[in-house]
Formats: sequence, structure tokens, C-alpha cells
Amino acid sequence: MSHLTMIKTLIFRPFSPARALRNIILTSMLSATVAMSGCSLLSVYKIDLPQGTAITQAQAQKLQVGMNQNQVLYILGSPAIKDTLEPKRWDYIYDYQAGTEGQRQGIADVKNASQHLIVYFDDNGLVSRIEGIESLPAS
Repeated sequence: MSHLTMIKTLIFRPFSPARALRNIILTSMLSATVAMSGCSLLSVYKIDLPQGTAITQAQAQKLQVGMNQNQVLYILGSPAIKDTLEPKRWDYIYDYQAGTEGQRQGIADVKNASQHLIVYFDDNGLVSRIEGIESLPAS
């Protein structure tokens, strides 16, 4: 007897195409609103992309003509480019693309190898010439 009572209490609504269309439109509008707000309010975290060795003018000015390669490595670290076809030249190149943290801190991008230091060595492995100190940041 209790099953009959439960069946009688269920109300079946007849299928209405207008109501179904209205539900589809409302769902689509809600989904579009959520998707669009997600694009503008929430963004993907991007990492900072430093490439090469960040060198300042103060560091580069510690270099002196006549230093050996180990002394240069100690002061500046490993070069970005050690060309096997030109072993007497070391290139220190630095590029930087600010990610989420860099943008929050207001750090500017460094592009197209605008910070480029070149150290030349003679046949004995001693520094003979240094170029590009002016392209480096002061500090």
C-alpha cells in the first residue's frame, strides 16, 4: 500500500520543447560567463625564463687583460657559448623573459642578446681583449 502512495505523489511533467530550449540557453550563457571570467581573472602561472649568465658591469670590470681562463671562470662563471671552431673566444649572453613573478616585481625583459660580453684569449690562454661591457647593466 505504501508503494501506491509513493507513485501517486510523483508528478510527471509533460516534455516541453520550450522549457528544454530555455534550459539549454541558460546553461550555455552561464558556461560562457564562467569561461570568459576565468580567462580575465585567473591566469596560468608562468615561470621566469633566464637564459645565459647574468653579468653586471661591476663583475665584468674585475676582468683584466692577462688573466687566465680559470680566473675568468671564477669571476664570471661558464660562458653561454664556447665555440669549438673559435676556441679563443668566450661569449657571455643573457636573455630574460619575465614570468608571473618577474612581472609583479616590474623586471623588464632582456631580448635579442642585448647583454653580450665577449672575452678573447691569446695562444697562451690569457685574456687579450674584452668587448661588450657597456651592454651590461651597471648593477
